[in-house]
Amino acid sequence: MRNLLTDIPGIAVGHVTDLALGSGTTAILFDQQVTASGIILGGAPGSRDTALLSPEMRMDGVHGFVFSGGSTFGLDAAGGAQAALREQGRGLDIRGALVPIVAQAIIFDLLNGGNKEWGKFSPYRQQGYDAARAANEGKFALGTVGAGTGATTATVKGGVGSASAIAGSGHIVAALAVVNAVGAVTIGDGPHFWAAPFECDAEFGGRGWPARVSPADLRLRFKGAPVPANATTVALIATDAVLDKGQAKRLAIMANDGLARAIFPTHAPTDGDTVFAAATGRRPLGDVDRDIIEIGAAATVVMARAIARGCYEATTLPYPNALPSWKDRFGP
Repeated sequence: MRNLLTDIPGIAVGHVTDLALGSGTTAILFDQQVTASGIILGGAPGSRDTALLSPEMRMDGVHGFVFSGGSTFGLDAAGGAQAALREQGRGLDIRGALVPIVAQAIIFDLLNGGNKEWGKFSPYRQQGYDAARAANEGKFALGTVGAGTGATTATVKGGVGSASAIAGSGHIVAALAVVNAVGAVTIGDGPHFWAAPFECDAEFGGRGWPARVSPADLRLRFKGAPVPANATTVALIATDAVLDKGQAKRLAIMANDGLARAIFPTHAPTDGDTVFAAATGRRPLGDVDRDIIEIGAAATVVMARAIARGCYEATTLPYPNALPSWKDRFGP
């Protein structure tokens, strides 16, 4: 186990990172169409092809997900990933027409100091294509990469994080999160992560909890204060279990508990918090209700860990007055 989303067989991840732009794109592709659903709990989302993920909709699943910066300009990225999949002969065969199904969610990173004067058309369609072409089933980078390039939080630089675990049911459960939260991932003004109780092997610094959590630590910290800024944490929770769309949506709901355990506050009016869920269907369920509880509990934990890892692994953007990374503020 690499402690990454790609610990689940059949999942590939690719990044495109543009530090001059201060933004990027991450593509998550599957080797076959997978059952998928999702839930949007933030008040200001930006997304593509999310309605088809509802359990009552006819579409059974997707061939990939894309996360990108660029706010709604970034929604061009899914078209690029779709083009790459079509070139590879992958997609839904609709009476001879090949249609790759790619859903997407974006973060708002337009005001982070990068050069967003890209001309008539945004760069995100090309980024989506290149990220899809770069996707592989091995190790991938975390932190200030891909869709997390321009990500920030209320207190430290955000980024791409990932984590994995074996659920009590024996199924693999893994998460990838792009952390661009309006809230804080750290407690008060110190180095301790809200996700500390779930940490494995010092994966985000091993600092644990502070000696005590004071009233000052609980004071609300949010990006852009006193005027809340636009933000979003977008994520995928995946498992190798056999799930239907209703069960996949339940998995996304339980994974959202990981956001609430890693970010304070979350699901705010200016957040676009979106969690997708995917089931590759390689390992059947045994006791259905018990296994889904086990998988969902693991989803809560790996999502919280992925969020903290994304910020721990981030590096400060090379711009004047850029928000410092966790390591720049608190050391390795």
